[in-house]
Amino acid sequence: MQVRLLIEPSELADAQWVFDQVWPSGDGSTQLPRNLMRALVHAGGYCSAAYRDGQPIGAAFGVAGRHLQGGHWHEHLHSHMAGALEPYRNQHIGTALKLHQRVWAHDVGIDTIAWTFDPLVRRNARFNLIKLGVDVDGFEPNFYGEMDDGINSGDATDRLFAWWHLGSARIAAAMAGELSDLDVQELVAAGRDVREVELPEDIVAVRAADPAAGLQWRLKVREDLQAAFADGYRIIGVADHGGYVLERTS
Repeated sequence: MQVRLLIEPSELADAQWVFDQVWPSGDGSTQLPRNLMRALVHAGGYCSAAYRDGQPIGAAFGVAGRHLQGGHWHEHLHSHMAGALEPYRNQHIGTALKLHQRVWAHDVGIDTIAWTFDPLVRRNARFNLIKLGVDVDGFEPNFYGEMDDGINSGDATDRLFAWWHLGSARIAAAMAGELSDLDVQELVAAGRDVREVELPEDIVAVRAADPAAGLQWRLKVREDLQAAFADGYRIIGVADHGGYVLERTS
């Protein structure tokens, strides 16, 4: 497998095609017009694709962003989309794309990459918090509004915000494979003020089998996260049985 940067319109077509396969639109339209991709990459954004035998099997796309920190605006890359084709999932394609993104950010002088992810998808929580070592800071219910693609159609787009601070000790630990699931009982016994937010084992399967049950999970996790954040807790990892572990920070 090879991951490479895409800049020209003819190259960006590969990423556009991957996104349209991963998130097929209900009306058959494209997720990202190629001329818009070209403009955003030219304006400081990022696009890459993963190839196997010369064929695109995954892609990532991000736009230049700014965030307020310590009273000053700082640049970051907002990684808007990243995905792999169905036959190639669970083969570390996402990891390869993120590592390529990390190297690119370093080369252009950006020290933070941010993105959103669905709080209900347990495998994404583990990937982001344990494998990549992100900090989670921010939650928005129905952030994107209604979407009609094959993954999000018919569901609210609640999102957590991942911040990948590239020089952090947490990322160094993640890259060294030193992060793992947390034992909530051990943390409590050590006197730490933690709580857990339970997640379904596979929300995609739940929604396919019983949309009403999927909605119940959506509303429960939303309520639990909002209540925990309001009480001064923040997500610090994933429990050994799959939920979020939060610790009071104030």
